[in-house]
Amino acid sequence: MTEARAHAGDLIRAAGAVVWRGDPDAPEIAVIHRPKYDDWSLPKGKLKQGEHAVTAALREVAEEVGTSVRLGRRLPSVHYLKDGRLKRVDYWAAKVVAEIARDPTDEVDRLEWLPVDRARGLLTYEWDAGLLTALTATPPDTTPLVMVRHAYAGSRQAWEGDDDLRPLDGEGEAQARAICEILYGYRPAALISSPSRRCVQTLLPYAARQAVPIRTENVLSESGFDRSLSLKVTMSLLDEGTPTALCSHGKVLPDLLGALFERRSDTGPQDPRLRKGALAVLHHTAGRVVAVDRYTT
Repeated sequence: MTEARAHAGDLIRAAGAVVWRGDPDAPEIAVIHRPKYDDWSLPKGKLKQGEHAVTAALREVAEEVGTSVRLGRRLPSVHYLKDGRLKRVDYWAAKVVAEIARDPTDEVDRLEWLPVDRARGLLTYEWDAGLLTALTATPPDTTPLVMVRHAYAGSRQAWEGDDDLRPLDGEGEAQARAICEILYGYRPAALISSPSRRCVQTLLPYAARQAVPIRTENVLSESGFDRSLSLKVTMSLLDEGTPTALCSHGKVLPDLLGALFERRSDTGPQDPRLRKGALAVLHHTAGRVVAVDRYTT
């Protein structure tokens, strides 16, 4: 599970990515040279105060490589000592989706795009070379299906009226903004939700940011849940291969995730439960789930 926020203490938090482009069967990897250390490494940098690790990874890639990327599956985190303090760097696979302007910086003076074997030979640190092995252990070009449990919406017992109209509370609105940050890393092009107000509101910040409409499905709601039909909707998302986020309820998602893990996953048994405001990113290819990442907000 990803601990998403920087916090005070001895642990230094950083984030980065193995950025790749081209043919997924023979990708080119972005390797950067840092004159301060005279080393060749992968793009990474420290989290700013309160910054999400996903946001930090995207920012560092933009600053050091000059590309906009869509994140793939999580890669192993790297731990090492920095000035006597433990430093943890979280990494993702990251597919280039666009070139962007990169401001000149004295932190990076050279950028090379290299095949995996040549990149491995150039990298200074053994742990960076190990990340390339992790990248190619399964297909790097996966598609995300992000399963989201709606954010906090106050007390069910205290709400008077139709429960489908119960809105997010203040904590839930903050969670929805954090969920938007995570979703932006995966760039879902389709948003599907239970029609319940709290579910739609959970996706609204991302929908507004990316101008993506939210499609509602009554079979994903608590009152209209139909296991067979909702599973049919969800399985079709794997087959269509469009990056998608789906938001539903704690009484619905375990059924859906459990069935998907059983029928379409190569990852082995997984816990299908999600906390409020949590996400499970199902990375899939050819209709099969090859990795699962989880986040809390």
